[in-house]
Amino acid sequence: MNASDEPIIEPKRRIQFAFTDEQEQFRSAIRRFLNDKSPTTEVRRLMATAEGYDPAVWRQLSEDLALPGIHIPEQYGGAGFGMVELCIVTEEFGRALLCAPYFSTAVLAANAILNSCTEAQKAALLPDIAMGTRRAALAITEPDGNWDPAGIEVVATRDADGYLLDGVKSYVVDGHTADLLIVAARTPETISLEGLALFTLDAHASGVERRLLEAMDPTRKIARIEFRRAHAKLLGNLDGGAKPIVRTLDQAAIALANEMVGGAQALFDAAVNYAQLRVQFGRTIGSFQAIKHRLADMLLDVELAKSAAYYAAQAAAADDPEWPALASLAKAAASETYLQTAIQCIQIHGGIGFTWDNDTHLWFKRAKSSEVFLGQPVYHRELLMQRWGV
Repeated sequence: MNASDEPIIEPKRRIQFAFTDEQEQFRSAIRRFLNDKSPTTEVRRLMATAEGYDPAVWRQLSEDLALPGIHIPEQYGGAGFGMVELCIVTEEFGRALLCAPYFSTAVLAANAILNSCTEAQKAALLPDIAMGTRRAALAITEPDGNWDPAGIEVVATRDADGYLLDGVKSYVVDGHTADLLIVAARTPETISLEGLALFTLDAHASGVERRLLEAMDPTRKIARIEFRRAHAKLLGNLDGGAKPIVRTLDQAAIALANEMVGGAQALFDAAVNYAQLRVQFGRTIGSFQAIKHRLADMLLDVELAKSAAYYAAQAAAADDPEWPALASLAKAAASETYLQTAIQCIQIHGGIGFTWDNDTHLWFKRAKSSEVFLGQPVYHRELLMQRWGV
């Protein structure tokens, strides 16, 4: 066989990732905004309120920066960017610990609409979300806290004008302040995943009872919502089954992973700064070999988690076939890195790190709540193995 007879083997397509200059400028603009609007003093003030956000700041980030619609197509009133830009926003919000209904509205609800709705429904629902004039929440989990769509038990029964919802949703992010609710429910005709669908209704509609839940992390508000024959409309159709729900959760896992690496970076920076300031035995503690080793390990973990989160975002933007598996990989990696970085940061701060006056505990609580939000690491590792066919 000569060279011309050899079979041509195409190399596997690889995703090359680096932020563009425009994306870095976009990140810088968000960071400047957050430095002014989300100092820790403001985070502490807002987490003590029932609403959990400042309407004026929400209006500014919506009108001046157009962030709620950053990834919504232009024909629906958005900026027309994609998953990478959305994840830049969530990473910076995680770094600054911004208290706002952004994740619930822009990440969960907006993507649920994009993944499930008809063109007419998108045109009716998305412009208000893109402008920030309508806050929305996606209700998936129920009192057992299970993020697997197979565990959904809320029932949608058909009636003359649409559907009636019966059941309870819990741990709904910003569910107590949302204007619009998007609810995952199953039709009574089947108990399979094909019987699942998304439904929408006004949060103030008859038959809807909302209650704010006490949570360890007061920077991210969660609610319990009970439906008693609440009238709702079907989003899209019943043919898709659980597919729009699963796709939305995978996109949210990538956005959350980027949010978590932003928080982990903030904690690492705080640990480095304190190690350079704290003096013990006549020298800064950062000069001790044990602290150097600990900081080096933290840096390595944060950079690895960033790589997974960034790669997953780019894969989703390029619609790479492996992006759902990468979403689970990024979520599991970022969850563990964020929590361990928070623990190490507190230990480097020593006794002051455990006090209320020190800000480290704010990120620690967010790290712990994010670990279970959208599914714990063990759940996503199992999903990863299933998606890779292992």
